[in-house]
Amino acid sequence: MNHERSRELYDRALSVMPGGVNSSVRANMPHPFFIERGDGGHVIDADGNRYIDWVMGYGPLLYGHDMPEPVEAAVQSHASAGPMYGAPTGIEVEHAEFVARHVPSVESIRFVNSGTEATVSAVRLARGYTGRDKVVVMQGGYHGAQESTLVEGEPGDAHPSTAGIPESFAEHTLPIPFNDPEAAAEVFEEHGDDIAAVLVEPILANMGIVMPVDGYHETLRDLCDDHGSLLIFDEVITGFRVGGLGCAQSKFGVTPDVTTFGKIIGGGFPVGAIGGQAEIIEHFTPAGDVFQSGTFSGHPVTMAAGHEYLKYAAENDVYEHVNRLGRKLREGITEICAERAPEYTVVGTDSMFKTIFTRDAPDDPSECCPAGCRQDPDCGRFETCPKTGADVAAAETDRWERVFWQEMTDRGVFLTANQFECQFTSYAHTEEDVERTLEAYREAL
Repeated sequence: MNHERSRELYDRALSVMPGGVNSSVRANMPHPFFIERGDGGHVIDADGNRYIDWVMGYGPLLYGHDMPEPVEAAVQSHASAGPMYGAPTGIEVEHAEFVARHVPSVESIRFVNSGTEATVSAVRLARGYTGRDKVVVMQGGYHGAQESTLVEGEPGDAHPSTAGIPESFAEHTLPIPFNDPEAAAEVFEEHGDDIAAVLVEPILANMGIVMPVDGYHETLRDLCDDHGSLLIFDEVITGFRVGGLGCAQSKFGVTPDVTTFGKIIGGGFPVGAIGGQAEIIEHFTPAGDVFQSGTFSGHPVTMAAGHEYLKYAAENDVYEHVNRLGRKLREGITEICAERAPEYTVVGTDSMFKTIFTRDAPDDPSECCPAGCRQDPDCGRFETCPKTGADVAAAETDRWERVFWQEMTDRGVFLTANQFECQFTSYAHTEEDVERTLEAYREAL
């Protein structure tokens, strides 16, 4: 493939943007290709190269790059009426009502501008509501670029995971391993009276996709109830993608006190939201005493796009289509790995998929979960499949970025650039896209 134009753009970008990008995960090696436009389930770069796109904007594009007609019409209508107003609009109310009807935890919702802003506000809300300071997070979990969760280590020995955050910020964050109920019980036994909330992704979705072991979220729910803490599900990635319109919480049958949203809830436009029990959410100002505000919050174009996005999914076979393609990809990659790289673990659920370059092969790959790791104790891979963020980090992460990603790109398949972020199917993808991707996997592995 020719990448002359992308190299030229990257060279210019390096002069005016740190690392030549506006989000660090876009700094692919040896340089990113620059996108010119999207076309259904594909993207075309600045040099005219076409790729099957499984990145899907890192999750928001449930319909790919072609919005359904009702979504496009709503976006154009609201954009032409004026960019924004600094005042409420009716579409905010309609969107809030739709979400509240479909998501088990949501009685009231506050729209914001990003997933990071949603989790920042949710942590502040939990602390204000409970009068406590400490927050339990999962090692390897991701909750955006916020000081309270950019933390590594363990309870009593937590430190910021990036420069620019004072050590004192980490004092109130308690990182524990995902899928370890004993660790959760221990942290509550020691700090229970000081814990404002447990902040957890229902599925670790920014660390290679790690499913919960049976009963794990129920344990967190019980511990929070016993100690008067809030259970916060971060559904920025899983929201309206796993479990359909009910989100991952409906799939797992565990209802949190508060849920954070992003990505799909805004129909591909910048968005975030914090929803939950009305008695809790109404502690936000002006109803309560926890300050939260934003100039672009509830932006009418975003609200219109998100509302029509979800309405279209409710009225069509969207989830059947994307979940079927997701399963077909996972099954196909599992078969290829069993033959060519039995140590690798295929992960994902619904319309999410990824391959973790784990290092230990099971005795019989044919006995593994056929459509993505389910944390099944009867599976032949159960003892070695990733259960925590540390398990994923111990995989051959450099091989994905330095070899495999480039091999797939050269074959016209656009995957997330590192081992950790997950990939997504969309309503615009086809059976042919799946078959072409599987053939690329066969060649690259």
